[in-house]
Amino acid sequence: MRSSPICTLGTPHRDLIIGHLLALDSDARVLRFGCRVSDDRVRQYVGELDFGRDAIFGVADRPRSLGALVHLAFPPSTDTPGGVVEFGVSVLLALRGQGLGSRLFEHAVVHARNRGMKRMVIHMARDNAAMRAIVRSAGAAMAFDGPDVIAELPLPADTLGSQMQEWFGHQTVLLRGPANGWPAFERPAFGHSVR
Repeated sequence: MRSSPICTLGTPHRDLIIGHLLALDSDARVLRFGCRVSDDRVRQYVGELDFGRDAIFGVADRPRSLGALVHLAFPPSTDTPGGVVEFGVSVLLALRGQGLGSRLFEHAVVHARNRGMKRMVIHMARDNAAMRAIVRSAGAAMAFDGPDVIAELPLPADTLGSQMQEWFGHQTVLLRGPANGWPAFERPAFGHSVR
């Protein structure tokens, strides 16, 4: 899993995203959404994803299946630089402890800073020790509110180095049309801005 590429997902991948989120057990859904979420609510959530504004990344664990998923929710208008982006992640139980959450978090941080965001907000359950450790090691400030934790991570300005890191270091690829089982992997052209 460590070498599996982080893929940028779009509208054609809604079924893969639904499949991943429905595969999460009840406890994992609480970790991802902060509360118990029904199958119908999962489908509604995926149906409301704004692929034109937000960024959704995944890591495949086998053909036509996502083992891990990230949703970066950008503010409605990015005309004003310095916005706040919200981060959500889920990893299938069988793949936890392999560093996927950390890889996806690092990728999301670089992606957000390269788009001019100044802060990342992460809402999580207090008992999500793995996510708390990831954001703590990144330098995020955490506030505890009952069973919830809200972490805020200041993001540095983008640099040529961060642009290159996103391009090469994280093996970002685009997924195109689900033909022949799993969509083909393709690197975006240099300078291509995937939101």
